[in-house]
Amino acid sequence: MRLPSLLLPLMLTLAWTAQAETAEQVAIRADENLRNYGDLQVNLEMVLISPSGETASRALRVRSREAGDSTDQTLMVFEAPRDVAGSGLLSHNRATGEDEQWLYLPTLKRIKQIGARNKSGPFMGSEFAYEDIVTPFWQKFSYRDLTETTLGDMPVYRLERIPKDEYSGYTRQLVWIDKAQHLIRRIEYYDRRNNLLKTYTASDFQQHPGGHWRPGEMLMVNHQTGKQTRLLWRDYRFDTGLTAADFSQNALLRVR
Repeated sequence: MRLPSLLLPLMLTLAWTAQAETAEQVAIRADENLRNYGDLQVNLEMVLISPSGETASRALRVRSREAGDSTDQTLMVFEAPRDVAGSGLLSHNRATGEDEQWLYLPTLKRIKQIGARNKSGPFMGSEFAYEDIVTPFWQKFSYRDLTETTLGDMPVYRLERIPKDEYSGYTRQLVWIDKAQHLIRRIEYYDRRNNLLKTYTASDFQQHPGGHWRPGEMLMVNHQTGKQTRLLWRDYRFDTGLTAADFSQNALLRVR
């Protein structure tokens, strides 16, 4: 039976809405994989890779904590090489409302807050922007275009998410989430001109005590500059007893 022409646009709208809600549900399951960890500490090696393949390595220690108000608190401290040692980034990442980030550079001997308009800038010379360096809550995006596909031989969902932050450096992101564990495996970032800017790939996932899944390696490739940054995560430790005092601006001053 042929549908009346007036009903067709309505049905298409309803179908798109149902698809968007399904994409959101997949995103929520992926987000839940990263929550309820209490707190953690981990060692990180950041490898900067030039277009010609030259590398420079940086060592960091990272600690993170879930606050009771749907906030993640993260402190990243550089330990080597000497020219960046003692630098630190403190992030308070919220499910709703404005995120806050503060950078401490020993050469300046003061704390600088990262403004909302500057979060799309590169973090300490890497291909990760300030807005990339912490995992955003699912509420920071709107969702659409869920499809089922494969990534290599892995069955995955692919969805599109659009940042709600007007100052984000991205118009949209394509996200690949595996069907087995609902872990984010790949993200394509599109710049403000809607051109492909970067691709993020996560690999070497391991399930830690308590059922927490985390990647051992992350790779960010900038397609416009040819630069890359590899993050190597080692020695995850959960439930270490961190408190709110470990994520204050005073704690950032004490990172040395």
